[in-house]
Amino acid sequence: MTKYYLKCAKCGQITPDFAAWFQANQECAQCKSKHSEIWYNSDYAQLKDLLLQNPESFWHYFDFLPLQDKNNAISCKEGAIPIEKWDFLSDYAQKEFGIRCNVWVYRNDLNGGTNTFKDVAASLAASLFKEHGIEQFTVASTGNTATAYSKYLALAGVKFTVFVPECVVQDSVDEMRSYNQEVRITAGDYAFAKKMAAEFHQQNNVLISAGNIDPIRVEAKKTMVFEFLRQLGKMPDVYIQAVSGGTGPIAVDKGIREIEHLEPKAKLPRIILVQQDTCDPMVQGWERAVAENFPEGWENNYPVIDNPQTCVSILSTGAPGMFPVVAPIVKKSGGTFVRVKEHDLIDLATQIYKEKNVVLGPASIVCLLGFYKALQENQIKDGETVLINTGEGAARAQWFEKAVKENMC
Repeated sequence: MTKYYLKCAKCGQITPDFAAWFQANQECAQCKSKHSEIWYNSDYAQLKDLLLQNPESFWHYFDFLPLQDKNNAISCKEGAIPIEKWDFLSDYAQKEFGIRCNVWVYRNDLNGGTNTFKDVAASLAASLFKEHGIEQFTVASTGNTATAYSKYLALAGVKFTVFVPECVVQDSVDEMRSYNQEVRITAGDYAFAKKMAAEFHQQNNVLISAGNIDPIRVEAKKTMVFEFLRQLGKMPDVYIQAVSGGTGPIAVDKGIREIEHLEPKAKLPRIILVQQDTCDPMVQGWERAVAENFPEGWENNYPVIDNPQTCVSILSTGAPGMFPVVAPIVKKSGGTFVRVKEHDLIDLATQIYKEKNVVLGPASIVCLLGFYKALQENQIKDGETVLINTGEGAARAQWFEKAVKENMC
């Protein structure tokens, strides 16, 4: 008996383990949906003890991850990253808006793999591929996923072919190739890169990413719920994240649902998702739904932005296929989507650098801009705890780091 099983989110069909899931082309054998969730036969009483300890990585929660043999875990000390209290953000909220709130930042730039939010998913994927003998894998990516998977799959000895849109920064491409993986730059946007990856998957019988609902990605990222409880002692009242596809909020929701019957402190925070004004299809879809008072089928009504022109390449998903999944979670949480101005990125990144002596990546700054916008829109209340989930550092966006430091002069 395995410690876990996959359950179809659409029809409830059970897939016994990842061996069967991979053999079934990562879809439900009954209804062909690719959206399955993982549930465990583990003893959740152990979780409370784990929350009292100091882990080195998210593998601290091995009993609640879908790997059978811990010896197959491939890790670079990712996932157990600091949640820092950024008082200057709290001070700003009180001074400018009269709102007393505690603001914490989940520092994904301190992950031990490639310093991004994607490292935990790449670690779990590489480990599962090792356990089940998967030799090849492909994905389309706007940058961070491709970079993280390039490193971790190389460590697992898995041949990786990644398709990226032409807007992806050269720094990311260079790092991917440094792991001796195959990078194919497509002559188009992210939607076109996904089309090319799908064709490669079909023609070569290579395992492909199941996207933002991929149970591997969701299970890895759901451990941030455990980390919030461990480090804060509770769930935040507000969770803020920049969004391109949306695995983050999907994972937060899954993590809460997994343990809410056992842990009274596990409450879904209000989720505020942020996009920049140069690529904001989810924000537009949300605004339309709000204006129409959420009519039946509202979650399926969203725009597609062809070939978005944005300097934040990792947030360049113009065709937001996950909106029908992500937006209802946001609505359930009482949250919202907000739009920020791309031209404000450098100034805020400069302020962060002055305050914290760190240059975060452009997508992380989009997220932090969302905090300021949420204050302006009265989305943060007096006395609340706010958790800002930053995505990445600036190591692979040298143009951005250079612009920030020049702006200091």
